[in-house]
Amino acid sequence: MDAPPTAGEPAVEARGLSKRFRGGQLAVDGLDLRVPRGSVFGFLGPNGSGKTTTIRMLLGLVTPTDGSAALLGRPMPADARRVLPKVGALIEGPALYGFLSGRDNLARFDAADPTADPATRRARIDAALDRVGLGAAARKHARTYSLGMKQRLGLAVALLQPRELLILDEPTNGLDPQGMREMRTLVRELAGDGTTVFLSSHLLDEVEQVCTHTAVMARGRLLAQGPVAELAAGARGRLVVTTPDAGDAASVLKEHGVTALSTEGDRVTGDPPTEPGTDLADLNAALVHAGVRVRSFGVENGSLEDAFVALTGEGFDVAG
Repeated sequence: MDAPPTAGEPAVEARGLSKRFRGGQLAVDGLDLRVPRGSVFGFLGPNGSGKTTTIRMLLGLVTPTDGSAALLGRPMPADARRVLPKVGALIEGPALYGFLSGRDNLARFDAADPTADPATRRARIDAALDRVGLGAAARKHARTYSLGMKQRLGLAVALLQPRELLILDEPTNGLDPQGMREMRTLVRELAGDGTTVFLSSHLLDEVEQVCTHTAVMARGRLLAQGPVAELAAGARGRLVVTTPDAGDAASVLKEHGVTALSTEGDRVTGDPPTEPGTDLADLNAALVHAGVRVRSFGVENGSLEDAFVALTGEGFDVAG
C-alpha cells in the first residue's frame, strides 16, 4: 500500500534532467523542475523548445541522458507501474482507432486497464464523454472526427479513472475559440477536484488565463519558474501614451531614452528609461513642452508576455 504524500512533496520533480539525441542534438539541458501539488502548472515555451521531450522523459517514455525525474514522489521510470495508474496523459495527440466509434475507443482503453471494473465501464465512459463534450458524437467513427474532437477524445481516455496528476501536451491544439474556452473551464474544474494539472503550451494567453504556476523554457533550457502572478509582476511594465500626435510623441520619447517604441493609432507604447533617477513625470512634461496633446499617460502592469520577452529577448505566439 502506498504511503500518503509527504506535505510539500511536489507532484512532478526533475533534477538535472538532460536529453541528447543521436547526432549530438541537445534537446533538454540540465532541467530542474518542481510542480506543486494541487497547482495548474503551465509549461511554457515555443514549439521546439524541448517541452514534449521533457514530458516523455517524465513519463518514462524516453530515457534521459542525465539527471532524474519523479512523479507523485516516486522515481521514474523505476516505479512506473505504481505511479502511472494515478497519472492521466495526453501527448502529441491521442492514438485512436479510426474504424471505431468514440465510445468504442474508450471501451478499448478501459478494458486494457487491469484496475478498471467491467461492471461500471459504461458509467465511466458516459461520464468521460459528457465531461469533454462528446456525448452527441460518441457513436461516430473516430476517423471522421476533427482534430479538436480527437483532442477531446484523447482527454476523455485520460479521464476514465480518477487521476492525481494530469499531464496535457498542447491540449487546445486544433480547438476553435469556443473549444479552447471549454478546455480551460475543464482544467479549472479538474484542479478544483484536487487534480494537479501539468499543461504544456506555446500560448501565453492560455497559460496566463488558467495556470497558477508556470515555467518558461527555450532552446532546451529552463529560464524561470514560479507563480504566474509573481513572474508577471516581476516584469517591467510598458509606458503607454494616448495622443492624437502619436508621431511627435514617439520622437520625444525616443530622445528621452524610451526604447522598443510602438505606435498604433493614437496609442504609443515603449519601455521606460532604465537610468537611475529617471522620473516619468519629466517625460510627461517633455511631451507637453513639445506641444504634444497628451490624453493619457501611465505605465501598464507587467504581463507574462513582458516576462517572457525579458527572459528570452524574443517575441512569442500570444494567441495561437
